[in-house]
Amino acid sequence: MSDNVVARTREFFSVPAPIKRIFDRFPLTTYPPNDLPERTGTNAQGNRLFIFTDATNARRGRPSFNPQCLKWQAYLKFVGIDFEVVPSNNHASPTGALPFVLPALPLNTHVPIPASKVQKWAIEQVHCEEEQQLNVRFDVYASLLDHRIRNAWLYALYLDPENFDAVAWTLYVDPATTSSVVQSALSYQLRQAARDELLKSYKYIDVSDLEAEADNAFEALSTLLGNQQNFFDRPKPGLFDASVFAYTHLILDEGMGWKQDRLGQLLKKYKNLVQHRERLLKYF
Repeated sequence: MSDNVVARTREFFSVPAPIKRIFDRFPLTTYPPNDLPERTGTNAQGNRLFIFTDATNARRGRPSFNPQCLKWQAYLKFVGIDFEVVPSNNHASPTGALPFVLPALPLNTHVPIPASKVQKWAIEQVHCEEEQQLNVRFDVYASLLDHRIRNAWLYALYLDPENFDAVAWTLYVDPATTSSVVQSALSYQLRQAARDELLKSYKYIDVSDLEAEADNAFEALSTLLGNQQNFFDRPKPGLFDASVFAYTHLILDEGMGWKQDRLGQLLKKYKNLVQHRERLLKYF
C-alpha cells in the first residue's frame, strides 16, 4: 500500500466544525508530540526499522505487507545491516510516514532516518555500491514501478471491492480501531485517496488500461533481468532488486488473501521475475 494513501487518512481525524466551535470557546491544553520510543536493555545496541506489520511477523522478521516499507526492509537485509522490526503506523511516525529507521549509533539518538535518507545512511554503514552509481538506466526502470505497477496496485488493493474487503480492510482498517463508525470513515478515506491518486495520471480510471500498463512494465522488467540472478548483473541484490521484490512478493503472496488476482496472473507469465522473487524471499 502506498504511504501517500495512508498518510491522507489523517484528514479523517480533523474536528467537525460544530465541535471545533465549542473547543474554540473552551480551548483544550495542547501537549507536545510523543517522544520516540526509549531504548531498552534488550535492544540498546540495535537499529530499529518501523514499518507496517503486525507483532507476530515483526518478531519473525517477516516481510511487511506495505510495498514502500518492504522495499527498505528488503534493502537493509540485502546490504547486510542488522535491525529489529517494530510495528508502527503513519500516525505514530515522527516523519508522518513509514518506514523510518532509529539507528543504534550514535547512542541515545532521537533523530529518525526517513525513507528518503535510508539508502544514504546504509551506504555510510557498510560502504556498499549502488545502482545509481553503476547504471544510468536505474531511474528509467524505477519509473515503471513508481507509476505503472504502483497504479495497478492501488486499484487492485483499494478500488477492487472484493480485494478491499478481504485485504485492505484486514491490514489497515481493522487494526486501527474497533469503532464501526470510524472504520467506515477510514475505509472511505483510503479508497478516496487511492482514487484521487490515480486521477492525477488519468482522466478516468479504466482497470483494463491499468492492467495493460502493469503487464508492459512486467515485460520490460523481465527483459531487463534476462538470465541474470539480480538486476543490472549485480553480484548481490541491491535497491532496484528490493524495489521490484516489494511488489512482486506481495502480488504473489498467497498470505495476502487476494480475491481478485489479475496482477498475479499477469506476473506469473514472466518466470524469471517469479524466480527472482523466490530467491530474494530466502533473505527473510
